[in-house]
Amino acid sequence: MKKSAGWMPTAYFHSIYSIDFERLYRRGFIGVILDIDNTLVPHGAAADRRAREFMEYLHDLGFDTCFLSNNDRDRVAPFARACHSSYICRAGKPSKRGYVRAMKRMMTDRTNTLVIGDQIITDIWGANLTGLPSILVDPINRHEEIQIVLKRILEWPVRKVYRSRYGMNRYDRLYAE
Repeated sequence: MKKSAGWMPTAYFHSIYSIDFERLYRRGFIGVILDIDNTLVPHGAAADRRAREFMEYLHDLGFDTCFLSNNDRDRVAPFARACHSSYICRAGKPSKRGYVRAMKRMMTDRTNTLVIGDQIITDIWGANLTGLPSILVDPINRHEEIQIVLKRILEWPVRKVYRSRYGMNRYDRLYAE
């Protein structure tokens, strides 16, 4: 697996729903740390049927999952219950602490865990600080709160550089083919 630094993700896909998780599982990944808002559902939305079925699919493949969110328990706990996943709220992303706690909950480590999220400054940077492979996805909904919009302004150049340098929907940076 290639290590990423700073704000650069290990891989970049248009959607979490377009990633071939069977392929990743065959390559030895068994734990997935996930963001919720704008990664699985629009910001603030409940766990819809698509998200619940997706999480069931991951569990059926053999993945353990943990939602890692900076939101409070009122937002994260009901979502996690609906998706039968563990969670950590008020995680303080991009701090390494939440990522390490998530791996402990799933009983995984840096060699078999990956992180998926839509925000570079929280999800991807935190994964990189922790030494975890990261998959950046495009946000589901472009209508966001102002503080997230301001972060996106900083993120768009990174997304553009990644796309021009590596392309999209590639697995080779996640593991050696």
